[in-house]
Amino acid sequence: MRKFEIVNKRTSECDIKMPQRATKASAGYDFYSTIDYILQPNEVKLIFSDIKAQFESDEVLVLCTTSGMGKKGIMLANAIGVIDADYYNNVNNEGNIGFMLRNLSEQPYIIKVGDKIGQGIFTKFLVVDDEKEITTDRVGGFGSTVK
Repeated sequence: MRKFEIVNKRTSECDIKMPQRATKASAGYDFYSTIDYILQPNEVKLIFSDIKAQFESDEVLVLCTTSGMGKKGIMLANAIGVIDADYYNNVNNEGNIGFMLRNLSEQPYIIKVGDKIGQGIFTKFLVVDDEKEITTDRVGGFGSTVK
């Protein structure tokens, strides 16, 4: 099953806009801001969507900026985001999907509630045949697999 849900521990009180594809042939689901924010030149800001995603264990949700954001110098600070299936309902933030935005332009970038902050693309992934069994469970939220 693949679906989006609103997180219970929301970071804002605005109406949440669920991720959606812009056209029937779009690969990416657009995510929307829950806050107003002015991203200054060379600034990095983590903006949560108040959305979580449930999907199969052999799938990943890859986060990217939109082409329109890229034209204005707005990128993800980590180039792409990788949301693993076990990020859903984690104990730290319930799986709240966030976009770490970086302003590479020389102009402030204005973000309003409901503006696109990026997109997510579901895809299958493969593992090697001779991989040792992994028994480690996720215990945290954003950035939790970095030790």
